[in-house]
Amino acid sequence: MKEAARIANAHHFISSLPHGYDTHVGMRGVDLTPGQKQRIAIARVVLKNAPILLIDEASSSIESESSRVVQEALDTLVMGNKTTILIAHRAAMMRHVDNIVVLNGGRIVEEGSHDSLMAKNGLYVRLMQPHFGKGLHHNRLV
Repeated sequence: MKEAARIANAHHFISSLPHGYDTHVGMRGVDLTPGQKQRIAIARVVLKNAPILLIDEASSSIESESSRVVQEALDTLVMGNKTTILIAHRAAMMRHVDNIVVLNGGRIVEEGSHDSLMAKNGLYVRLMQPHFGKGLHHNRLV
């Protein structure tokens, strides 16, 4: 369990809770931040060791510092030998995935790697523009 928490970047904050891993959380216990809850969820996924992961907006409701820590944990998790289906509106993970499917109106409008989609200068580039801003130059990230 502690190794799963380490992979999920949760061990440090769990250890600092009043009773460590035995701390009660929730209605009658300690309240966790949204980022801490996400890291606990990632640790549970690590323990389950499922061959396929479905990650839906893993960092959508958390503050930026927690988002970075959650992102690092997800990077560690998906770099293993698991098929991962990632549903995301944020750009942070896009460079790390093998294949991106861009949906518009419920239909697939583009598909490919991050680099190939950037080269197409289509909807993917327009969706990524707000995330990369000035880092997007001539359809390439710099």
